[in-house]
Amino acid sequence: MPGQELPLPLAEYVNQHLSATKQSSGSNWSFAQGFLIGQLSVIIVLSAFIKYFIFGEPSGDGSKTILPSSTQRRREKARGRHEDRLLRKKRSSVLRSTPPLTTTTILSKTFYNVDSHQPETLDWFNVLVAQAIAQFREDARTDNAILASLNSVLNGPHKPNFVDTIKVTEVSLGEDFPIFSNCRICPVEGTDGAVGGKLQARMDVDLSDLITLGIETKLLLNYPKPLVAVLPVALAVSIVQFTGTLSISFVPSSPPTPTSEESDSSNTNHASNGKGSNSNKESPENQFTTLQFSFSDDYRLDISVRSLVGSRSRLQDVPKIAQLVESRIHNWIDERCVEPRFQQIVLPSLWPRKKTTREGPAGTGGSSVTVTGEGSGLNTGAGLAGELRSRGSTVHT
Repeated sequence: MPGQELPLPLAEYVNQHLSATKQSSGSNWSFAQGFLIGQLSVIIVLSAFIKYFIFGEPSGDGSKTILPSSTQRRREKARGRHEDRLLRKKRSSVLRSTPPLTTTTILSKTFYNVDSHQPETLDWFNVLVAQAIAQFREDARTDNAILASLNSVLNGPHKPNFVDTIKVTEVSLGEDFPIFSNCRICPVEGTDGAVGGKLQARMDVDLSDLITLGIETKLLLNYPKPLVAVLPVALAVSIVQFTGTLSISFVPSSPPTPTSEESDSSNTNHASNGKGSNSNKESPENQFTTLQFSFSDDYRLDISVRSLVGSRSRLQDVPKIAQLVESRIHNWIDERCVEPRFQQIVLPSLWPRKKTTREGPAGTGGSSVTVTGEGSGLNTGAGLAGELRSRGSTVHT
């Protein structure tokens, strides 16, 4: 009835129901609020990380002072060099470190004992060298390539003015081949004077053949006036025998030289300070791996010289001319490839590349060569002949 109070049990039930409803609505609201705040905080943290750590610019030294342009360039170069060093350090860390390689390690890993190993005969090497020399002789005869090269060299800018035009009358490249034997490996002194710094192959060389070059020219007497007298001269020089000891070794490449910009800047600085020097300059050969060879000073070279001087009353085989020619040939060899002097040949890169790939017909063992990669063509017949003609004027005696 209206205005009548509810019974006590019913009132308690209504009050409990209302309090439970309030508590459930409050707990639901607190969970939703916490979830939203948590998601918002995660989004803020991710946004700050992406902005400042991924897309952010590198922090400087914190100085807002405007520096001169030269100072800025120096700092940028220093920072670039530091980054390059770090990059090289990271790259080098990929390579597995190996212990330093010495000649003793090489000999032990190749099972070679320099004290007890027997000298080798090198029969297989003689066959390969003979094939190369035979091909060279064939290429030299193609289109008279060797004749054209000799004419251009003998009549080059180094010819004295008292010598008339030199004409080649006889060329013989020989028929036999050099024989290499008694090969042994010997440790030699390094650059620091320590024994065992480098390994060297020493072998005996014996060549018995007849390699001849014959020429004709005229000696001109230009005093007291030009062409006062003319003396015809014919000369033929033949190498009959050569024996000696050949030493061969490989010289590894040196560290890379500075770039052109760095070298120009350093040269400018040295020139401005008056302290320029050539101590840091390196020859181009030192930038690559080279093959170094020389002959021992006890070599033997037998030369036969035939001469004919005069036009009407001719003098044949003048001993003084033979002595002069032999002395000049011996001096020429001694000054170039007799110990302690040596010759260096720059070796090409041995890393397999596409442009150096060749292919021959099946079953020929690569005797017939066909170019399949990039680069210029290779002609085994007249290729060297053309090269001899093109390079004849650049050979110096």
